[in-house]
Amino acid sequence: MTKEQKNEVIEVLKKKFSQYNNFYVTDTESLTVAQVTKLRHACFDKQVEMKVAKNTLIKKALESIDAEKYTGVYDSLNNVTALLFSENPKEPALIISSFRKQSNSEKPVLKAAFINGDIYAGDNNLKALTQIKSKNELIGEVIGLLQSPAKRVLAALLHHHEKQVAE
Repeated sequence: MTKEQKNEVIEVLKKKFSQYNNFYVTDTESLTVAQVTKLRHACFDKQVEMKVAKNTLIKKALESIDAEKYTGVYDSLNNVTALLFSENPKEPALIISSFRKQSNSEKPVLKAAFINGDIYAGDNNLKALTQIKSKNELIGEVIGLLQSPAKRVLAALLHHHEKQVAE
């Protein structure tokens, strides 16, 4: 790989890291070419971008954006790394989980996940990440919570008003 090619990869990665608040660092080392292709298709279907790159280039891209912010990710940059970029914080976790079930294996391994500024290091976080709520789900829940007391108050007022009218 020439220096120019390396710089191109770094630039592409920088754009992706800047574009997405969520990314997963996975180890795809022992997957066959067919399995990697299958994983790519699964990602594509769910609007998750998958990028395979050399760890040194990934680290350079992250450091050039914000060396401090990504400190917890650097340790996970070993072996073969596939990055999964996603708008939805839990989609890559769901893809990895279902891929493992289908292929009856522990691969790909989750090395780390960067979700809205928080770092989850280690494969033991996968299950928790499949249950993480997206921004829209949280907003929906908050709206639901805000609406329910208002509905109760209105219902009570209406009931009280009807009672008064009946008297």
